[in-house]
Amino acid sequence: MTHRQRLSMIVVMLLAALGLAATGTGAAAAPQTRTVAPPAAAAVPSAPITGTFTDAAGGTGSFAGSFTPTAFAARDGDVVATGTLTGTLTDSTGATVGTVEETVTTPAAVAQATCRILDLTLGPLHLDLLGLVVDLNQVHLVINAVSGAGNLVGNLLCAIAGLLDPFPSADALAALLNLLLALLGRA
Repeated sequence: MTHRQRLSMIVVMLLAALGLAATGTGAAAAPQTRTVAPPAAAAVPSAPITGTFTDAAGGTGSFAGSFTPTAFAARDGDVVATGTLTGTLTDSTGATVGTVEETVTTPAAVAQATCRILDLTLGPLHLDLLGLVVDLNQVHLVINAVSGAGNLVGNLLCAIAGLLDPFPSADALAALLNLLLALLGRA
């Protein structure tokens, strides 16, 4: 695997972990932090974007395209991604209604996470107590908490489990993502 392929895989995994959520295609205000110059578009992996809409006939049309990030920034404590959205709108009859190629800014949200709460391995146990013999084979107990909407206990346990973990600020995370984009542009 080449250096460029490894960096591409890292960015794809980060984008998947962030779970880019497209919330609009309007122009946004300028980012509050400085960003690294955009890399060459061919080196940066894109995320697939799909959706539906109601067409002029009242049927359900579809959108299929991709989002290619060009920069990340921190805005009001959250990370946002700026990039190019390209795709095709198809109506309910299968006819192409139009195409889109537009620069958009969208929040980058963290996807549903699983937190390891406990990973306990007990070795084999042999107990002989006055004629009572207990043999227990190896036991491996794993408890994971799943955070997300409606998962109250999972959200609580993940929050508690991560209290002492250093969590990067939105500015630091945006700077890291921009560094990865710049590396991909030069690779």
